[in-house]
Amino acid sequence: MVGIGLIAETCYKDYASVGRNNHYLNQMIIPAHIFNGAKYLNRTYFESQLEYQTLGSDAHLAAVANGKPTLMVVVLGETARAMNFAYNGYKRDTNPYTKNMGLIAFQQVSSCGTYTALSVPCMFSNMTRGSYDKRRANSQDNVLNVLQHAGVDVLWIDNDGGDKGVAKNLAYISINSSLKNDDCNGSTCFDVAMLNDANTFIDQGTHDKLLVLHTIGSHGPTYWQRYPDAQAPFQPACNRNDIENCSDEQIVNVYDNTLVYTDYVLAQVIQQLQRVSTKYNVMLTYISDHGESLGESGMYLHGTPYLIAPKQQTHVPWLVWMPEQYATQKGINKKCLENKAQNSALSHDNLFHSLLGLYGVSSQVHDATLDIVQSCQSIS
Repeated sequence: MVGIGLIAETCYKDYASVGRNNHYLNQMIIPAHIFNGAKYLNRTYFESQLEYQTLGSDAHLAAVANGKPTLMVVVLGETARAMNFAYNGYKRDTNPYTKNMGLIAFQQVSSCGTYTALSVPCMFSNMTRGSYDKRRANSQDNVLNVLQHAGVDVLWIDNDGGDKGVAKNLAYISINSSLKNDDCNGSTCFDVAMLNDANTFIDQGTHDKLLVLHTIGSHGPTYWQRYPDAQAPFQPACNRNDIENCSDEQIVNVYDNTLVYTDYVLAQVIQQLQRVSTKYNVMLTYISDHGESLGESGMYLHGTPYLIAPKQQTHVPWLVWMPEQYATQKGINKKCLENKAQNSALSHDNLFHSLLGLYGVSSQVHDATLDIVQSCQSIS
């Protein structure tokens, strides 16, 4: 423990990317392999399976005056930290594509965890960070299933290595990263690769729909593979996976480039929604699973235990694009929501209940105290 502490204190940057680039090592480090072996044996042979619990079978979608179906897109970000968003006061323009589109940016949002496998199932569950239990989350409905119970057609499109169990009962499309074309290099794809399938889903029939786009976003340490070379405004950038051989300036530049590209993807999705706004009441929300350290206090990447994790890894962006048509039909006061975005401390705990509120679905599993629109339910 002393040795690990000394290495972490003096050479953290040299070793930060090793586990990310060589995942198998995480299971082999002594004595971690003993712990992981015992955990596997317990989970496989001794741990009893929990009975699956259906939630929100009473879910009901409220009618709207204009009679149009609802189309919501939830963009699930990867490794995006709030403090590097221009919407959150960052000095660089990392949101150049959507800045004139009227997005609402929630300023104080904390994540459930510091890594994807924890945060994603937690944020879609009805459990708070303090009460989250992985086994229980895997054995019960999440908010997307509740929306299904209300008659909403839900599709999950994944470009980030899997849904972590959230989409096991949903229609699911995984982007084939082994392809080689303008959007894929044989091992990873840019997030725009999801848009063809997204368009197909949007154009198939006209009924209540929810689309989840699980982006690869800003996943490191191979940040430079998240965007085309032509869309890299901040230079010089760290175009390599051994980030210990890059300066902190280069790491910040390449990371900020990923955020600019994420903003480009969001703008493309919004334009798709605008195209079908005559047939649907449309809206989009974007939220990231966790943040990232870029050298602050000598820390890099993410995954630090939450108790000691820096704010860079837990402060995440949450954006809402809501046209006036949507707000009017759902009875949401946008001015109220904008004020809440500036002044309320929120977290992933709010997502489950807020998605129900934003969509207009009522259910006994809905907790109004955790719904960001509950106090803004009046037509502006």
